[in-house]
Amino acid sequence: MTSFHARLCFSLILAIGSVTLASRANVSSQTLFDDFNYSGYSKLARHGWIIRTAAGWPGIPGAIWGNSGVSFPADPDQRGNRLLRMTSSTDGTAPNTHQTQICQQRKFLEGTYAARVRFVDVPTDGPIGDQLVESFYTISPLKAPMDPDYSELDFEYLPNGGWGSAGPTLFTTSWRTFSPEPNWKKDNVFNTSSGSIAGWHTLVTQVSDGKVKYFIDGRPLAEHGGQYYPRSLMSVNFNLWFVRDQTVKSNVVRHYQEDVDWVFHEAKKILAPEEVEAKVASLRRRSIRFRDTVPAPVPRLISPCDY
Repeated sequence: MTSFHARLCFSLILAIGSVTLASRANVSSQTLFDDFNYSGYSKLARHGWIIRTAAGWPGIPGAIWGNSGVSFPADPDQRGNRLLRMTSSTDGTAPNTHQTQICQQRKFLEGTYAARVRFVDVPTDGPIGDQLVESFYTISPLKAPMDPDYSELDFEYLPNGGWGSAGPTLFTTSWRTFSPEPNWKKDNVFNTSSGSIAGWHTLVTQVSDGKVKYFIDGRPLAEHGGQYYPRSLMSVNFNLWFVRDQTVKSNVVRHYQEDVDWVFHEAKKILAPEEVEAKVASLRRRSIRFRDTVPAPVPRLISPCDY
């Protein structure tokens, strides 16, 4: 074989190898990333997000759920960046209570979930002291009370306490199942972390090998497993709602805001919190505002946004 033909064969082998490696990388990388750089609701919907309009649990019975609580303000700390803002309000009565929730389609299970979220302790106006829940979580539909296939993994911040806690508390909860009100019954395991965490935080959930691990700003919070390990494909959600019968006694309307900078998921792969931050930074450096390479099941699953 001449040196020219040898070089040609070697180049072809390298090219084929590069294509193969690239193909493998594309197949193995199943990522959802959204930095919520939107100016309105239409693009949010095109990227698989649903703004809840369905009435019902949780929160104040009869409260209104709708898109009026979702906006995309400019980020005061980062030029050119926008945030997803959820605004919920109440005067203590159901007709004047507005709660907010957004849901991604249901196609997620094992892997790494993360979001950069700003929690608040006080409303932007009106009296303080309402018990409310500021959340980042994954969830599957409850087909019936005590559904054995139910799955849910939660970060829930209660700035004014509640659920047996006094004062600001972060709950990290993994669910086996539950029965909704009026026949309330729950089967879950949870950990709590006390103290105010008002401000920006990076929340990470790792789901793999029968274990669920929760982190805030790189610090481990909880590890759950066994019967509380998720079994069904879930959606990725955020919501902001008021604890029933636990608002302050005032008819003055008050507004609370929870901001989300970005959300990230890599399927079937466990990433340390610092690896998540590095991947998000890389996506942003390349001006990638949205990416979704996580395949949906065939046929697609119904993805209700109603709890």
